[in-house]
Amino acid sequence: MPLLNTVTTPYAEAFLQVASSRDEVEKIVEQSKSILDLWHNCPEFSEAMSSPVLEVDSKKAALEKLFKGQVTPSFLNLLKLLADRKRIGLLNAVLERFLELYREQRNIALATVTSATALDEDQQNDLLKKIQSIAGTDNLELNLKVDPDLIGGFIVKVGSKVIDASLAGQVRRLGLALAKVS
Repeated sequence: MPLLNTVTTPYAEAFLQVASSRDEVEKIVEQSKSILDLWHNCPEFSEAMSSPVLEVDSKKAALEKLFKGQVTPSFLNLLKLLADRKRIGLLNAVLERFLELYREQRNIALATVTSATALDEDQQNDLLKKIQSIAGTDNLELNLKVDPDLIGGFIVKVGSKVIDASLAGQVRRLGLALAKVS
């Protein structure tokens, strides 16, 4: 088990148990995704929480102001506990581990789809059906990302399987094939 998991797993497991006992798992899963989105898209927030310069009480006050009424009381307790134990800088890792444990518990496969442009709802549904047949499960969660460097097409990752249907991937494979011929 990687070192980060040895730190994050106990928090994630305990949080999942608390959420289950309070029948709040689905709500907390959605809140976790929202906070992870904030963590990744708002560097000011993640840097402030990771900063050793800010005092624990300041971080707790900021968390209280930001999230009270926005998340369940048990979620707010987790945030404050992480701040108290000077682990709030690992919030993203704890929440990602929580989501992994949730998916394992419910046998949900995570498919990450990176496309050159945002996919519309019809494209997402078509892709979901194809990925479900590849993954061999109907329990599938799509994680959509956009990377314009792909030029066109998409890359799908489900577990250890990777399907590269991007233009950039085709160009790379063509280059490798040409290199072998020379």
